[in-house]
Amino acid sequence: RSGVIRINACCAMTACNTGYKFWRDALCSAKCVVAPMVDQSELAWRMLSRKYGAQLCYTPMLHASVFLRDANYRKTHFVSCPGDRPLIVQFCANDPDTLLKAARLVEPFCDGVDLNLGCPQSIAKKGRYGAFLQEEWDLLHDMISLCHKELSVPITCKIRIFEDVDQTVRYAKMLEAAGAQIITVHGRTKEQKGPNTGIASWAHVKAVKDSVSIPVFSNGNIQFLRDVEQCLEATGCDAVMIAEGSLHNPALFTGEQPPCWEMADEYMALVDQFPCALTCSRGHMFKIWHFVLQRPENSEHRMKLGKAKSFSQLKKVSQDLKSALLQSLSAEELALPFDLDNIPYWRCQPYVRPSPGSGKRPLDTTGIETNMQSEKKCKKDEKQRKCTKAQKWQVCVKCCRNPRVRSLNASK
Repeated sequence: RSGVIRINACCAMTACNTGYKFWRDALCSAKCVVAPMVDQSELAWRMLSRKYGAQLCYTPMLHASVFLRDANYRKTHFVSCPGDRPLIVQFCANDPDTLLKAARLVEPFCDGVDLNLGCPQSIAKKGRYGAFLQEEWDLLHDMISLCHKELSVPITCKIRIFEDVDQTVRYAKMLEAAGAQIITVHGRTKEQKGPNTGIASWAHVKAVKDSVSIPVFSNGNIQFLRDVEQCLEATGCDAVMIAEGSLHNPALFTGEQPPCWEMADEYMALVDQFPCALTCSRGHMFKIWHFVLQRPENSEHRMKLGKAKSFSQLKKVSQDLKSALLQSLSAEELALPFDLDNIPYWRCQPYVRPSPGSGKRPLDTTGIETNMQSEKKCKKDEKQRKCTKAQKWQVCVKCCRNPRVRSLNASK
């Protein structure tokens, strides 16, 4: 497709390997950053984010070992275009040579390579990467120092904190000494996830910023543009990275809360230009339309979105939601002023995770997929019941419920 760069092209990149020089020159002193998000920070989403104020974007996390050995994985998961800069490519890895070889495949097409040290999910524990490497300092030092010495682009890191501030600071200083040129600090421990996500500690982030001499990005607690400003002031950081806040409102960095249908329409138009996996787009649709889909009158649309098997079906559901809303909302309602404590449900806005024990479950892609799995299980169980009914008394002559056994026992 014209204008799209894949990693089988050839171009050159000028090395730029000192932290603040890298941040100023290659990253244009970016302060508004969109995070690496698995299946969510694909090219179409990055281009939408850039239109609405993102000054730096990261690719989704890529598995270095798979990226290295699987050409199809590379072609599918790493796609860029001339307008997709500045760009940092993120890898997860647990071997220095593997990380270096994978990074060399992308270094001509990006401004930096990031090592994921923040993923807290169980799959990261099983695969020995992400936040589950934060105790293996020798290995991390070897991976970062090798990339710092051998790559033509800088190596950066995204980390989670330890509960202890001093240990977090020592951790960051070790990464800096190894050669990391930027550290992004997600102010949560690896245990803070899902319903236990809680509040990110800006105090930990500030302590890291005060202790290192390279740029530090802060990640966590960003719901509105005002939070970006407060974070920069409270932590002294050089930039703020957003993740979930971006997914529910791609225009967060502009300070706007646009109607959901505007963001949905623009995103799907970009998907036409920069194709991606259906699962990526479905996830974005659930996030953008989140609060609309929570309403009982939209339960059918919710199920249709979950069952959609093509991009045309996704678009159809989105257009149906848009039409229904525009028919139900008056011109006065559409133009009505609002404050950030009372945003209309049909405008993009932050999602706040339910606290543990609240009894509330988030209505999100995961919830929809769970519903679909339950529906499939019901169908499977019904099929098994029919099969069992047809063969009920031919299966076993030992079961006490079998009338043949009862009759045999009675005759004894």
